[in-house]
Amino acid sequence: MEQSGTSTRLAGAVQGLTSELVSALRSGDRFRLAGTVTRGQAPGATADPALAAVRVVGADVVLPSVLLRCAPPGPDDLAVLADAVHAYPPPAEAPPTSVWSHWAMRRALRRLDASFDGAQGDDSEPPAAWLEDAPWQYLTHQLAVLAPLALPGEDCAVARAARRRPVDVARGFVRAVRRRDWLQAAGAGRWLVLLDEVPQTLGLDTGLEFVAQMGGADARVALQVEAAQLMRTGVLV
Repeated sequence: MEQSGTSTRLAGAVQGLTSELVSALRSGDRFRLAGTVTRGQAPGATADPALAAVRVVGADVVLPSVLLRCAPPGPDDLAVLADAVHAYPPPAEAPPTSVWSHWAMRRALRRLDASFDGAQGDDSEPPAAWLEDAPWQYLTHQLAVLAPLALPGEDCAVARAARRRPVDVARGFVRAVRRRDWLQAAGAGRWLVLLDEVPQTLGLDTGLEFVAQMGGADARVALQVEAAQLMRTGVLV
């Protein structure tokens, strides 16, 4: 029962944090991450799952400053992100998506805060061989989980794997829509707006609007669609 309650609180915190990010993207305002998290609590404290929610949302917690012409995160915002990075490192048996998500958070901090005291070796990318020959269904699922890496001008092994297989990602997007997996469809759509040689018959703009309409009650879906549409229309720095 206690574990169930903790999971419910974390899910609510993720939705709340993501909803604020969506509002910031739509309004063009600076997002204040420090306003959502109380610093100084023990990592994983069940009383305040906000820091764990930062880890779940990942590098997207600084997405407004990446995609919009707004002020960069302040030192207090970056301190919250650093807290999440240090409090929730991926364990040794963590899946590749968790390792890459954590790496993306560290890299976001290094780009925004030269004083970030990351662990030695943080600059090196994790392995991405698991994506090389992945079936298109699995590839799309993994890319959707790693949607925070789908950014203009991004160059990492995951982004390169996506660029090599635009048709497979498009197939995965259609499959996700048909299965009503709106979160996976939104994440795949975010990647597709950045890929060359996406089939014109896909109708990506209409597809993204449909995903937003059907799954937008989930703030995580709304965030991915909003990011995709901003990148699609070129409303960027």
